[in-house]
Amino acid sequence: MAMASSTASPAAVLSSSPNTPKSPSFISNKSQSSLSFTSSSSVAFQSKSLRSAVNFRPTASRKNSFLVKASGLPLVGNKAPDFEAEAVFDQEFINVKLSDYIGKKYVILFFYPLDFTFVCPTEITAFSDRYAEFEKINTEVLGVSVDSVFSHLAWVQTDRKSGGLGDLNYPLVSDVTKTISKAFNVLIEDQGIALRGLFIIDKEGVIQHSTINNLAIGRSVDETLRTLQALQFVQDNPDEVCPAGWKPGEKSMKPDPKLSKEYFAAV
Repeated sequence: MAMASSTASPAAVLSSSPNTPKSPSFISNKSQSSLSFTSSSSVAFQSKSLRSAVNFRPTASRKNSFLVKASGLPLVGNKAPDFEAEAVFDQEFINVKLSDYIGKKYVILFFYPLDFTFVCPTEITAFSDRYAEFEKINTEVLGVSVDSVFSHLAWVQTDRKSGGLGDLNYPLVSDVTKTISKAFNVLIEDQGIALRGLFIIDKEGVIQHSTINNLAIGRSVDETLRTLQALQFVQDNPDEVCPAGWKPGEKSMKPDPKLSKEYFAAV
């Protein structure tokens, strides 16, 4: 998961802690985090009005081929924009580089607006509680918001019953420069926060699925997992496609006018 560009790709450097603790084996341990883009972007700071906006002012806004040269939006079918940034994992500051997963794992990359809000912790903890199911099918989960790693850490250290996250099974990435959110086309420019974008990236680094919810609408872990399983099935079985609502073990379909009748006759 080469990408046809539709927007200028901003450059940014996220300074990591000089005493960055040892990272897990799947994370890059470089001392400085940066995005691999070209043009600059300014840093916007959070405010009470931003947090209010998150909660009360939602914005309207023959064989399978898995790499297509899509132009402009959507990003599906193109290489995912690479990034390297600081994150919090296991209550430590680490570096995460998206391209490190190429050839190794699928990635669920999801954006959320801000820490210490309301819908966000329900999604983040739901993905963490189901993390073993993603890990079992060779998939990493990464959460991203425009908050700092210090905000992420404070939220992780807050008990769930008090609106916190508690310990998580995957990293929370800091996008304080907004460049990751902008590169994935989920940034609300006038508010400086991200929509609830979710991307499934395959082992080749190609975005195979995306959904974007407005601020007030949470996402489904069940549907994310089902879509991921369908993607893995058709990549393992390139002469098959998955009909609506397909789940592992159910009948798939041949993408052929004659052979597809076998599926329709059985349902």
